[in-house]
Amino acid sequence: MRRMSSRSVVEKTSASDPEKEARQETSPEQEAFSVFTVNQKRAMVAVGSLASFFSPLSSSIYFPALDTIADALNVTTSKIDLTVTTYLIMQGVAPMLIAGFSDTAGRRPAYIICFAIYLAANLGLGLQNDYGALLGLRCLQSAGSSGTVALANGLVGDLITSAERGTYIAFASLGSMLGPSLSPIIGGLLSQYLNWHWIFWFLLIFSGVFFALLAWFLPETCRKVVADGSVPPPALNQSVSDLIRHRNRKARGLLVEEAKLAEVRNNYAFRVPSPMPTLRVVVDLETGAILLATGLMFAGFYAVMTGATTSFHEVYHLNNIETGLMYIPIGAGGIASAFTTGRLVDWNYRRHAARAGLPVIRNVRQDISNFNIERARLEVALPLYYLSLVSMVAYGWVLGRKVNLAVPIILLFICGWTLNATSQVLNALMVDLWPGRSAAATAANNLFRCELGAASSAAITPMSEAMGKGWAYTTLALISLAASPTLWIMMRSGIKWRQKRLRKEQEKQQEKEARGSH
Repeated sequence: MRRMSSRSVVEKTSASDPEKEARQETSPEQEAFSVFTVNQKRAMVAVGSLASFFSPLSSSIYFPALDTIADALNVTTSKIDLTVTTYLIMQGVAPMLIAGFSDTAGRRPAYIICFAIYLAANLGLGLQNDYGALLGLRCLQSAGSSGTVALANGLVGDLITSAERGTYIAFASLGSMLGPSLSPIIGGLLSQYLNWHWIFWFLLIFSGVFFALLAWFLPETCRKVVADGSVPPPALNQSVSDLIRHRNRKARGLLVEEAKLAEVRNNYAFRVPSPMPTLRVVVDLETGAILLATGLMFAGFYAVMTGATTSFHEVYHLNNIETGLMYIPIGAGGIASAFTTGRLVDWNYRRHAARAGLPVIRNVRQDISNFNIERARLEVALPLYYLSLVSMVAYGWVLGRKVNLAVPIILLFICGWTLNATSQVLNALMVDLWPGRSAAATAANNLFRCELGAASSAAITPMSEAMGKGWAYTTLALISLAASPTLWIMMRSGIKWRQKRLRKEQEKQQEKEARGSH
């Protein structure tokens, strides 16, 4: 990967420059990673995260109404469960196509494609009354919404350095946290008091308003399109905020160097969406260790989410609204994790950096090729990983025993907290490992997570009927436990694997440059 020039702009301003905040902790020899201010970065990461809210929203809003929709369409609950399974399958596959596209063409064109598909699917779902149409349009809905998850992590990779990543976890996790907690309540209310079609009309209206605001105001952040934010994006990637910001920069005398502009434009390319960038991430040995462990862990989580509707209906005889309220503890646990995990992640990073003699400088990308970022992240992730498995097993057994309702509620909170905290840390690690392909790395994570989640969602009902809820969830937890040694091996040997991969990439880049010079 080419290194950026040491000076991204020719500065002709006084100390009153409003972008001083973005450069405040860098020396003259150090290049600020991003010219955006801290508040601007927080706002953009939060907006990207809220855009990713539509993927879990569209999935979870559906859960309280599963039995209602089955009755309305005169099909079995198992067939309706299949629409959850196919949704998850597409949720894993679709980001593979959009992620690599966004890493070269920019985040904004990718967002436009995703929301156009999503809005069309919601319109069709609001009008249909057929099981086949429901199944097909749910796949299309998933394809549109799931790409936004990879794009949210792409924004984080564009703007945030490894040393700061924990601080931004709360902002980056807003969408995934709000989805499990709010959407089942909304779905329960809509299906209880209105026709179940209103679930999809609500999604159409809500996403349409949000997309209009995003399309107008979210700046382009992709580093192959705008570098550190100082290069104006091409016309197809511009938002209103981009036009205003670059006009103000020009008025203050902040001019982009011609050499840097030419280099960035050379990297900018519209290509047909392809899964290859994501598949290159998947086949990496170190990445595979993360993908396998987190995919199996999420399989158990999706089994809990999918099975909760039937479980609370049958065991505790709750209606749609009451069942929807049972998802609040999962979301509450996720929100708690967002505001506790970040501090722990950054503290452990600073502790290991101090031992390694690596200075922690805000808003400057540092060379971590000889720093064991794997250990710094996994020391936080592994205890949470095991606690999430314990809470899932306990949840299955208390449901089987029909204990007081307060007990599964507490366990759902612990599940939400530990699983989301583990996911946040491992997502940060994935972006650390693939800084130039953060969206593709997230898409690879989604592929394993959603495909294994689809399998567990389809299997949990027959498993529970065959062996009981306790043993069903215990089986899923034991499978996840069997995969966890890969993370221990990675904590010890991951840095060697990463260094080997980086050397190969550098050799390929040198060969490419050598061929180009002849």
